[in-house]
Amino acid sequence: MTPPMPDHDHDHDHDHDHDHGERRRPAVRWHRLAHLAVPHSHDTRAKVDPALETSREGLRALWISLVGLGVTAAAQGVIVAFSGSVALLGDTLHNVTDALTAVPLAIAFLLGRRAATRAYTYGFGRAEDIAGIIIVVAIAASAVAAGWTAVDRLLHPSEMTHIPWVAGAGLVGFAGNELVARYRIRVGRRIGSAALIADGLHARTDGYTSLAVLGAAGGAALGWHWADPVVGLAIAVAITLVLADAAREIYRRLMDAVDPALVDQAETTLRDIDGVRDVTAVRLRWIGHRLHAEADLVVDAGLSLVAAHTIAADAEHQLTHRVPRLTSATVHTDPHSHPGRQHHPGLSHQRRHLGS
Repeated sequence: MTPPMPDHDHDHDHDHDHDHGERRRPAVRWHRLAHLAVPHSHDTRAKVDPALETSREGLRALWISLVGLGVTAAAQGVIVAFSGSVALLGDTLHNVTDALTAVPLAIAFLLGRRAATRAYTYGFGRAEDIAGIIIVVAIAASAVAAGWTAVDRLLHPSEMTHIPWVAGAGLVGFAGNELVARYRIRVGRRIGSAALIADGLHARTDGYTSLAVLGAAGGAALGWHWADPVVGLAIAVAITLVLADAAREIYRRLMDAVDPALVDQAETTLRDIDGVRDVTAVRLRWIGHRLHAEADLVVDAGLSLVAAHTIAADAEHQLTHRVPRLTSATVHTDPHSHPGRQHHPGLSHQRRHLGS
């Protein structure tokens, strides 16, 4: 259930034209000279404002969807009270759960805005993954509740009343969930939040289960008393399928899985940089809804420390502008005579032996 990544949008005041033609050489040289005079970092201040803005967007989406789903669930709950529909009860429970998932996600977005500390050196973005686990547990609870109630109604049949109102409540549930789903998915893709996208897909499935309530109402109108609990069971199964998809997505995030196309794009970007002879390793990981990269590059052995640093700085800069949602990068350079990190222990022992 890996969502497609959005087009990368740069929130910068200056124009980044990455043309490597001759007419750009003086500007590139000036940028590199200026970089040597000014401390370089893509990890903190340069990215604070965009990071805060994405968190604001996520919070706005959560609160709006909380209100929308809350109103939908409240309307359905009133009809459940006097109709006794098990199918509508399952749908209402699911909508209530979906609305309440906004709370842990909102807390996660607020935590993610906190600056990194000595203890949490990568910041608090992983709070989104914890929120994702809470969402998965909440979905599982709603599936169990809906299934249990449906089975109980099969064992102890009861007649559904106010059938037209039940059908109308199903339509209201579909409309409310679909509107919320579209909004959450759109914002989630724009800011790169897997938890928000998963929550949006969850709401979309809720909309389709709301339509199933129409089947229960139709069956009851025909005198099929078993239709309502059977549809309730079907809704419980649908919730379980959503649970599997959401759990899979959160598992991938917890295991630091990324789209292989992003790794390919990062490698291609690094290989196109002047002075890079080889790329021996590229690692990407999600920290909340932002990506962090680590890369090992091979450069000429005869380069000065300043020249090697300039290549590394250029690599960081290009990565954060070419890879979607990438906000920080750590680049290590190896001399061409010792490519890769497998030689590092030997160099360390040799240096300490010579020093003694």
